[in-house]
Amino acid sequence: MKDRLFKISEKRKKEVQTHFVRYLYNDIDWTPSLILIKGARGAGKTTLLLQHFKNNPKNALYLSLDDFYFESNRLLLLVEDLYESGYRTFYLDEVHQYQHWSKDLKNLYDNYPDVQIIATGSSALQIDKGSADLSRRMTVYQLFGLSFREYLELELNVKIPAISLQDLLEHHEEYSVQINDTMQPLKHFEDYLKFGYYPFYRLDKKFYHQKLQQTIHLTLDVDLPAVESLSFSTIKGMKNLLFILSQLVPYTPNVQTLANKIDSPRNSVLKALDLMDKSKILNLLRSDTKGVSYLQKPEKIYLQNTNFLYVFNDAPPNKGNLRETFFFNQLQAKHQVTAPKFGDFMIDETYTFEIGGKDKTTKQISGVPLSYIAADDIKFGSQRRIPLWLFGFLY
Repeated sequence: MKDRLFKISEKRKKEVQTHFVRYLYNDIDWTPSLILIKGARGAGKTTLLLQHFKNNPKNALYLSLDDFYFESNRLLLLVEDLYESGYRTFYLDEVHQYQHWSKDLKNLYDNYPDVQIIATGSSALQIDKGSADLSRRMTVYQLFGLSFREYLELELNVKIPAISLQDLLEHHEEYSVQINDTMQPLKHFEDYLKFGYYPFYRLDKKFYHQKLQQTIHLTLDVDLPAVESLSFSTIKGMKNLLFILSQLVPYTPNVQTLANKIDSPRNSVLKALDLMDKSKILNLLRSDTKGVSYLQKPEKIYLQNTNFLYVFNDAPPNKGNLRETFFFNQLQAKHQVTAPKFGDFMIDETYTFEIGGKDKTTKQISGVPLSYIAADDIKFGSQRRIPLWLFGFLY
């Protein structure tokens, strides 16, 4: 049985491509003993894990914890056995699918200081939950889907460095000229909004949205119940709620109205919204992100990324919705996004942004310090008016 695990590990290492590497690869400090990479299903966690395995293969093994081997065998005992054979680094995929993951990782961390474990898991995974609190032991990273910059790199095979927000705000005119001299970003922007967020779009664009719908179902049916105790009726209610919201986003929530529509208590709706936010299906815009309880109603509800807007509706999405969803999605990977008093979004409690088309004026943010317009359908910006697509270069 173990021979089979070794064969799978070698096969996965051999097959993984290394010509394109996600933004997070270079952001990760790969030295701690216990690293967790969280992310939505389909975001590319497994590829990232295997790429590091391929570059650092000495005394290492890849194990997927959703393998049936772990239905009747403890990870802890397997790793202890392999330790005796000289293995010191373990790449553990889909840890949330394994019942004893937190206890086993805690024991391995405490008892084998020279072992390194690099794991992947669901976005909703909570490391401080249960008896095996890993919050002091584990370094956690979140992998988001492809940025517009990464999508262009994949499509055009052109490397463009990410731009910091501060740099973008100060020098966006120069950056937009440089990028437009290299390529035509607006020509590709619409395609990205439709199918460029998840790396698997390259496998088959024709059935991409169908596969995306399956991914959402699997997140709700398989990944969330592995992390939270959820009944069949609760999951069904969440799917019903998601469909209703998909017709309304961006939605300023009336929670009681939503509760009445799906025949659930108000607090159950708030909990469902919170879980879908943690699972990267929804994006909840709140006025504050510090110490927020799920019982506090969000200011606005969005789908997590623009690709989802094409999954639930045959009609083209509303342009304003598309723009705001894109901006929120791209900024949240590196920044805190909250609801301001004026404008559409506040970033890092400092910068205010109004999102709109090419004719959008600064009227709504007049007098607001450090405020900007993110304008769609423009190649170049000027002063406080910045092309919307350029915010896809932040990671």
